[in-house]
Amino acid sequence: MRVAVLSDTHNYLDPRIPQLFAGVDHILHAGDIGLPAIILQLEQVAPVPAGVGNTDDPGLHYRQTEVVEIAGRKFFVQHIVNPRSPADLLKTRLARERPDLVVFGHTHKPFCETIGGTLFFNPGYAGKPRFGLERTVAILHYDQKGIRTEYLPL
Repeated sequence: MRVAVLSDTHNYLDPRIPQLFAGVDHILHAGDIGLPAIILQLEQVAPVPAGVGNTDDPGLHYRQTEVVEIAGRKFFVQHIVNPRSPADLLKTRLARERPDLVVFGHTHKPFCETIGGTLFFNPGYAGKPRFGLERTVAILHYDQKGIRTEYLPL
């Protein structure tokens, strides 16, 4: 099972992304999407559960938090997450949902760490090149042995 992950496209889908994600089973978008056309383009590759980000138009028909089960694993997708010090509301929701993996964005920086038995994962920044930021997306590889994360530079 391969799950692609990206965040912070900010209304720009790098033309390499569909090819990088070819053959994945799902694509998770952790917010700051831009126009709905970004999701429509990604859906031509695989189903796309997505959460909205702080810069997304309120008219975008996605929830702030998306919880999805893929191949028996629970993914919690939310744009703004502080893994080391989650807000009280987020702590309560995580305790209730008990996800295997929390996917987030917002910081534009890759992050991959298991905290309290849950993997917190930020794929980095996928939008237009700016401010010298490193641009990355990721693929999560699942098998019987567990999960392997792969960051892909853009």
